[in-house]
Amino acid sequence: MTSEARPLAGAALAERFQALDAFLGEHQALWRPRPFHHLRLPWEADHRELADWLRARSLEQAEQAHNRPEQLDAPAPFPPLAEASARLSEVGALPRQALAPRSPRLSVDVPGRKLQQIQAFASALAFHQTPRHWLDWCAGKGHLGRWLAQDGAALTCLEWDASLCSAGAALSQRLGLDARHLQQDVMAADARRHLAPDTSVVALHACGDLHVRLLRLASAAGSHQLALAPCCYNRIDTPDYRPLSRPAQASRLKLSRDDLALPLSETVTAGARTRRQRDQSMAWRLGFDLLQRQLRGSDDYLPTPSLEVAWLSRPFAEYCQHLAALKQLPLTGEQPWAQYEAAGWQRLAQVRNLELVRALFRRPLEIWLLLDRALFLQEQGYEVRLGRFCDPPLTPRNLLLLAERRPVDNSVERT
Repeated sequence: MTSEARPLAGAALAERFQALDAFLGEHQALWRPRPFHHLRLPWEADHRELADWLRARSLEQAEQAHNRPEQLDAPAPFPPLAEASARLSEVGALPRQALAPRSPRLSVDVPGRKLQQIQAFASALAFHQTPRHWLDWCAGKGHLGRWLAQDGAALTCLEWDASLCSAGAALSQRLGLDARHLQQDVMAADARRHLAPDTSVVALHACGDLHVRLLRLASAAGSHQLALAPCCYNRIDTPDYRPLSRPAQASRLKLSRDDLALPLSETVTAGARTRRQRDQSMAWRLGFDLLQRQLRGSDDYLPTPSLEVAWLSRPFAEYCQHLAALKQLPLTGEQPWAQYEAAGWQRLAQVRNLELVRALFRRPLEIWLLLDRALFLQEQGYEVRLGRFCDPPLTPRNLLLLAERRPVDNSVERT
């Protein structure tokens, strides 16, 4: 992203949405099929040079390009797609506000990365009016709410897990903070009672339906301010996505739950051991996929569960036999296990490189989804801004929606 990029606001929200909608709609054939599910992707016949180039690359090369696919020097049509992806993904950083010093005790029991995310989120909350009552939605132990409420505003934390509520209340009491930690299923009908015009609602990485519920209830209640960094768009209770705004409802783009998982495929750096386990698990599943196609006499992908890590220390043959039993596949006679395992690793390198094409649409789809939420809030009478609150290494889900209702001036000018 360029340093000149600005947060999106006003008419720019709808303009960017329409541009993204056209881009995603035109190239659905490239980003909808998942390489993990296909021996050959439908688009490979039309773009043979690109497909062959990607298939010839190593697993290490795929890893190097994973988080920066737009910088890959690949054959056509990759370069113009990469340029369009980078341009349409430009969203500037929100201005950072200087915060009053916080007590070091606030960082107790907060993981380091989470604390940095909270600090970055809080520093981006520039509202026209000072919040009087923070409502931390899906709060967990309330770490975010406590950080915000240090300036004297009231604090309510909503969390469905009773143990997290109890732990959060204990932390607030220990810090001498007057906070309400309430056990609440935010999807239940009575969740609306916690929202009012004077509430400033915040949610850091609330998943799917949970943050959509927040948008609907808060806007209906007239909550003065909202700050939302969404996560896990695919965690919805319907097979397909239900658009919120009028432009998204009018779009010809119809998204499945699988499609909604695409933005989440970007990863931050993991430890070497975690990467090895992840790669082995995927390579073995791809090896088993070749076996199940042979056993079933079908070239269709068969979904299989991700087994516990302990299975990776067993022989590949036992791993496959267990999956075959789970899927009730007849497995008789000796199989060329070494051949299937080697083929699984070869397929993993190819899959990871072919996924770089889909990766060009990862951020555009995420911004399309965020703009659907932003436009919905605009329709409800909010001023909305969309921008980055931190850099991707801290969290790939680094986009923040800020929405605020301007106070209505009922004064009458007298002459």
